[in-house]
Formats: sequence, structure tokens, C-alpha cells
Amino acid sequence: MAEDITRFNRKYESAMEESPLHPFELHNWIPISLGGLDISINKAVVIMWVVVSLVAVLMVMAGSARQLVPGKLQNMAEIMVDFIRGIIMDTMGKEGMRFFPLIATLFLFILFCNLIGLIPGSYTVTSQIVVTGVFALTVYTLSVILGFYLHGIKFLGILIPPGTPVWMMPLMIPIELVSQLARPVSLAVRLFANMTAGHTILAVLFGMVVSLPFYVSWLPFAATLFVNGLEVALIAPIQAYIFTVLTCVYLGDAFHLHGHDEHAH
Repeated sequence: MAEDITRFNRKYESAMEESPLHPFELHNWIPISLGGLDISINKAVVIMWVVVSLVAVLMVMAGSARQLVPGKLQNMAEIMVDFIRGIIMDTMGKEGMRFFPLIATLFLFILFCNLIGLIPGSYTVTSQIVVTGVFALTVYTLSVILGFYLHGIKFLGILIPPGTPVWMMPLMIPIELVSQLARPVSLAVRLFANMTAGHTILAVLFGMVVSLPFYVSWLPFAATLFVNGLEVALIAPIQAYIFTVLTCVYLGDAFHLHGHDEHAH
């Protein structure tokens, strides 16, 4: 009995010494520097290559094997296309279909990154704030450029909600400006935080599985299976969906100026 307690204490201490954030650490496999810019190859880079290749191969195979009676792959691709088209039509309208390739690529890339990251030994690319930050900043910058392209200087009217009294404008404009600047931050942090939190919970539960005695380790093991199933079935797809919807909303605001067009009509 005393030996079991001693063995358990050693395993527990060893598990606690390893940070639950350890799986998120990256180590360069092939160090590369270009003009002082670090473009080294690491696990995250390889996973992104895998995701891009996998999505491209699946879509090409689905498109090249089109039949009157669709097979499983074609069926999946058609459902995905209809789903993304529905998001665009609901948030941007028909004119937003010009951005279908961008939206579809963004959704599929994030979805597959989230799902592949749940495979043991893999890596969750979307748990890196630099990745989600680049996506969010690109989307928001595109929405601003599109807004000025379509509306010119009138696009600044997005800082003034429709129906705002003139005397409230000095107060509302700074508030709206802060709200606009917070958009890429919230978009990036939302995806990053959710994926990091889920994987951290899994790391903690798995640490308990290997550190606790066998007769009680089944409890955290069952919890690990449940959380992992939840990540696959809900969290990973939902986070990709939310990021895509918000992207469409921000681009839609560039078309409609926060409802200014509808208000004018």
C-alpha cells in the first residue's frame, strides 16, 4: 500500500511538472531565415500544408467525379457548398457571392485545421494567435478597403449609427471607432481562445489518466473521451462556422454600411 502511494505521488508530481500548455509549444525542424524574417519549418507549417493539400484533393476529387446520382464525396461537397452559399446570402446578399471562393477557403481551412488538430500527435494550428490574428486582420482590412472602394468617403458613415442625433455624434463616433478596431481582435481571440481552452482541458484530463491509480483513472479517461467527442462534433465545426459568419458580417457591413443603405431607402 505504501509503495502504491509513493508511486502515485511520483506520477502525480511528474504530471504536474509538465505544463498543460506544453502541446502548444513549437520547435523549428528546419531553421530558415529570409532577410531577418524567421520562416522556419515546424509542425504547424507542415500541418497547414497537409490541410491545404487535403482540402484541395477532396474538392478536386468531388468535382471530377460528378454524377447524376451523387456519391458520398460529391454529396459532401454539395452540402458544403450549399451551406457556405446560405451563409453568404443571409449576411451579404447576392452581391456577396463574388467572395464565395474566399469564404469557402477560409471555412474549410479552419474546419480541417480544427479537426486534424484533435488527432493525437498532430497540432492545432488555430491555437496560435498569430494564425488567427493574420486571418482576422486580413478579413477586416479587406472589408475596409471594400467599403471605401464601393462608397468612397461616405464609408466613414459606418461610425455614425442611423438615427443618431447630431448632439450625440461626438460621443458615438469614438465609441464606434473603438468598436470597429476591436473587431479583428475579438475575431482572432475568439477562435484562438476556444481551441486553446479545449485542448488544454484534454491535456489536463490525460495527465490525470496517466498519473492516477488504475482503479480511478477510468473517470478522467471517460471524461477525456467525452470532451474529445464534443470537440469533434461541436466545438471544431462551430468555431469555423462562427469565424465564417463574422467574416461575412464584416464584409456585408462594407456593402450596406451598417444598415445605412436600407435606412436611406
